[in-house]
Amino acid sequence: MSDPTPPISYTFEVPARSPVYIVAPRPRRPYWLHILLLLVTLFTTLTVGARLQYNFLHNLPAFSDDSVVLPLFHLKWLVQHPANLLLGIPFSMTLMGILLAHEFGHFVVAKRNGVYATLPYFIPAPTLIGTFGAVIRIKSPIRSRQALFDIGIAGPIAGFLVALPVLFWGLALSKPTPPTAADSALNFGYPLVFRLVHRALAPFTPHAVSLGSLYLHPVGIAAWVGVFATALNLLPGGQLDGGHIIYAVAPRAHKWVTRACILALIPLGIFYWPGWMVWALILGFTGLRHPNVPQWPPLDTNRRWLVLLAVLLLVLTFAPAPIRGGSLFGS
Repeated sequence: MSDPTPPISYTFEVPARSPVYIVAPRPRRPYWLHILLLLVTLFTTLTVGARLQYNFLHNLPAFSDDSVVLPLFHLKWLVQHPANLLLGIPFSMTLMGILLAHEFGHFVVAKRNGVYATLPYFIPAPTLIGTFGAVIRIKSPIRSRQALFDIGIAGPIAGFLVALPVLFWGLALSKPTPPTAADSALNFGYPLVFRLVHRALAPFTPHAVSLGSLYLHPVGIAAWVGVFATALNLLPGGQLDGGHIIYAVAPRAHKWVTRACILALIPLGIFYWPGWMVWALILGFTGLRHPNVPQWPPLDTNRRWLVLLAVLLLVLTFAPAPIRGGSLFGS
């Protein structure tokens, strides 16, 4: 029997090809929409600021006037006296500067980490401050806990760095409440940072009075709004900035910390300010879940130290009763 035929092997040479990279189209930013919302919000905040400044100059209650439906939003008054709109510049520029700093803090750090984020969307509204604030939207995955942490903490830090010097300026421009002035319909409760700045300015104030007896200049009111917004964003839960920080530090703890935050807000809403109940509901309906972010690598030591800075900012900006006299028990 003859030997089996040895197997025949074939070698094929495949010509080399250059790798082909497909470039994803870059999303187009709707600049017109951002600009339109910015301009409308500029108008609404100027409108409110003009009335606040007018009330301040004439020793009228800051948040009380003859308009019952839309307090401080006097379009008829501005039509009759268009030059009065200029009175709103200090309040409007201060408030929008703080909001812009906060949102661009998120935007710049997101871009640095390769995360696509929209430019800020301002939200104009005929409210007591002329706006519902500003937001950005993240439209691409966040690829690491480090990036999530950096994006989350950047906004509060940037906003606070603008709000703090403005707070000094606003309190310096404020004055004792005139004895003949009627009570305002809205009275602020002050966080720790207000008390510290007020105490620091006391030696330089000719007629120092307590914060409760101070008539806040519109710049000071804008600073208060900016500080309050910082505290809201740093609440440790959900998809607020504080929630992003918690998730970046300990993803498994995020759900439980959010629940603890909700439980803490409920008694605050009952005994201090009913608005906390609204935030408890918001966190309850939207905050227990967080978009997935890769677990590895974990946060480095430097970022974990920055968590203490976030806690400090929350302590400085949080007020149990941001609006005085708002308890459900009437105290």
